[in-house]
Amino acid sequence: MGDLEVKRLARGDEAVAAVLFAMMAAVFDEGSAPLSEEYVRKLLGSDSFWAMAAFDGADVVGGLTAHTLPMTRSPSSEVFIYDLAVREDHQRQGVATRLVDELRTGAARIGIYNVFVPADNEDAGALEFYRAQGADAAPVTFFTFTR
Repeated sequence: MGDLEVKRLARGDEAVAAVLFAMMAAVFDEGSAPLSEEYVRKLLGSDSFWAMAAFDGADVVGGLTAHTLPMTRSPSSEVFIYDLAVREDHQRQGVATRLVDELRTGAARIGIYNVFVPADNEDAGALEFYRAQGADAAPVTFFTFTR
């Protein structure tokens, strides 16, 4: 692997974001609906949305999406990592670690020190990864409302 670069995407990075989101859907083996350029522009223009891309040269090899959530118990925010994916040919090479580190560093720059992420109990690799990053597991159950 060449020099790994990690970047938070912003307005103007819509084409890279489209590649990132498609790569993430492929890693998760999930279908995805086409996203309009306007929708992606709106996402990337939101200060509360984080799209971090990891590049090996010009190739997007990993990424994460996260959301800043304002708290009501104090005038603070936390960051919720929604998705974290690394292309199979770049897994176990430090890409995910760099992504999480860069997110935490960027959040800390704006005064956000709490970052959390859900992991399926059946996903042993994810549980091992997050523990190795120094995260503490918190037993919770997520409920999902769908149409």
